Amino acid sequence: MSQAPDTHPWIASLQTGLDRLERALLDSDPDGVEKASAQVQMVLQKAPKTAEFAVPGSSLRIDMLQAAQRFGQLRQTVLRAGAQSQRALNSLLPQQAQPSTYNRLVGPASSIGGAGRGYLSA
Repeated sequence: MSQAPDTHPWIASLQTGLDRLERALLDSDPDGVEKASAQVQMVLQKAPKTAEFAVPGSSLRIDMLQAAQRFGQLRQTVLRAGAQSQRALNSLLPQQAQPSTYNRLVGPASSIGGAGRGYLSA
């Protein structure tokens, strides 16, 4: 992903980490996903001070929101892939099937009402 010349260095690092994470996910590379995730976590820990987001003329806030949206999309991709893998495993080995990740919770945890049911289409 090419960066605009006025892109904050922290955003550039975050985008690079997200690029690596996306590439590892597309390549189905679990070691690469782990390394890229660790890199993204390190970058996030070095986020600029809040005041830097309000500097006039800075695109840092907008760039951060775009990076957060991209990260959310990658997260959804991982969740969908996990759900697909679980369904495939359950169809191949039905005797070892675990309760579905997205079933209604039973017992004390069911007191959380609607939050006890997760929906995710794959």
